[in-house]
Amino acid sequence: MKITAIGVHSAFATGAYEEGISVKQARELVLKMAHSPENVIHAEIDKLSQRFYTPKWQSNFLIEFDMLGKRGKRPYRLLLDVGGDIRHALKDHGLSSNDIDGVYISHPHNDHIGGMEYIALTTFFNPSYTVVKEKWLNNQFIADKLFLEQEWWKVPPSNTKPDLFIHRKVLSPLKRALGPGLDTLQSVPDVSLETYFDIQVLGKQGNGQTKMYTFQDGDGSWTLTPIFAMHVISSSEELPSYGIHLQHTSGYRVLMPTDIQSIIPSQLEALYKRANRIYMDCETSPSPSGVHPHISDLINNLDQELQKKCFLYHYDKEPEFPEGMFYGILKTGDSHSYPE
Repeated sequence: MKITAIGVHSAFATGAYEEGISVKQARELVLKMAHSPENVIHAEIDKLSQRFYTPKWQSNFLIEFDMLGKRGKRPYRLLLDVGGDIRHALKDHGLSSNDIDGVYISHPHNDHIGGMEYIALTTFFNPSYTVVKEKWLNNQFIADKLFLEQEWWKVPPSNTKPDLFIHRKVLSPLKRALGPGLDTLQSVPDVSLETYFDIQVLGKQGNGQTKMYTFQDGDGSWTLTPIFAMHVISSSEELPSYGIHLQHTSGYRVLMPTDIQSIIPSQLEALYKRANRIYMDCETSPSPSGVHPHISDLINNLDQELQKKCFLYHYDKEPEFPEGMFYGILKTGDSHSYPE
């Protein structure tokens, strides 16, 4: 299994502008002014200088398993949350929605679900999203397939659309949030979230059993289990976030609590201690919000043994801490393979 941080910054991070010249201009400048005085070259650079935008992608991860994906190719790619707009973060890694096999949504804040409409609509209207979908459509436009063939009461077959892994308590608010954008399709009278995704409801079921999901990964496998932690509590409502616990057949454990309020929720203490690697939400704003662990709390109040397991992410600016205290700081594009 490989985990890539395709976004590491906080909910409202945007980015900055930097001065520079394009690669094309730089190459032309080298050829034209290779023997010119340094001050003349600097003057030319100043004249060509432009403002380049360097975005900061919001926190989301790409998890890859060594198994066949929806398109019949390896690896199976699972997004853990989809940022405020996942298009640009995927593009930065040479990917698009067509390369995504499944999505896990931890909670319905915009910086975690903002890219869902993009994933849903672009895969829905892509006739070759999967081989099975191509055969099912048989060169017919999907809206016609669902309406003209009297199949509007059905949803597209499960193997023609992305998987959506979600806790049942997150599913209802997600449907409310996405409804205005996804509940209507031209000429198709009955549309729901199930039209776009093959929904796998995880966690505690109506019969009292806890449903998990197992991903094959080469010769081994990883079992994904949702974990509950409180994120925000207001005077009348609470919003939990359902992070994930991944356990390999070898016993190796990766813990990704997503957005949490306390540095170590009491009900997760045993999982923190057993985990081999922890992806830790880390706020670095000057004024703590109270809904994320702040770097000062992580430095002063988190057990030293747990600190050494933690990758820190979800920051405004990079966290500062004594050398060797934490396992590391995640930067956009960082990838790690497990078991280590």
